[in-house]
Amino acid sequence: MRPLILLFCCICFFHCGLQAQSGLQRLDENILERLAAGRTEGQTGIWRFISNANTPVDIAIPVAVLADGLIENDSRTKRNALYIAGSTATTYLLNLLIKQLVRRPRPFLTDVHLTPVYRPGEYSFPSGHSSSSFSAVTALSRAYPKWYVIAPSLLWASAVGYSRLYLGVHYPTDVAAGAVLGAGTAFAMNFLRP
Repeated sequence: MRPLILLFCCICFFHCGLQAQSGLQRLDENILERLAAGRTEGQTGIWRFISNANTPVDIAIPVAVLADGLIENDSRTKRNALYIAGSTATTYLLNLLIKQLVRRPRPFLTDVHLTPVYRPGEYSFPSGHSSSSFSAVTALSRAYPKWYVIAPSLLWASAVGYSRLYLGVHYPTDVAAGAVLGAGTAFAMNFLRP
């Protein structure tokens, strides 16, 4: 539990430092404005689909691993499913807690030049989609450290993070912090691995 508390403190410190650096805030805004200016209907549909698929994929990963463990009656695979699910669930709870503590507004609320594809509620920091996807795929990759698991997993999590930027609902620093939170939680939950 101590690594999770340390991770939480680091993320909050990271965010406070970001808020104090208006240059980095402006960079965040410039990136989002450029992405918004280049949106097309086709690309928007693809990135919206990826963003919407995040939660079902996060749930499907440990469910598929558990199903394999049950079918094969393999206790190691069942423990891997517990590890992946535990990591993702813990990340989700930490994300909710950090959002309530930090309360960073969504980019479209603070940048009048930015029009999002849609307007989600809650707060912006850290990105919940990024944290949950990076947690699930980091845990999966640690449980099955093969290139054909790691490469598509990281590609998927990166695509989810990018989708949040493209859609105009998170700052780049929100996505980066979410990725750190998710991957860090997967490493911190290592005690669940077989």
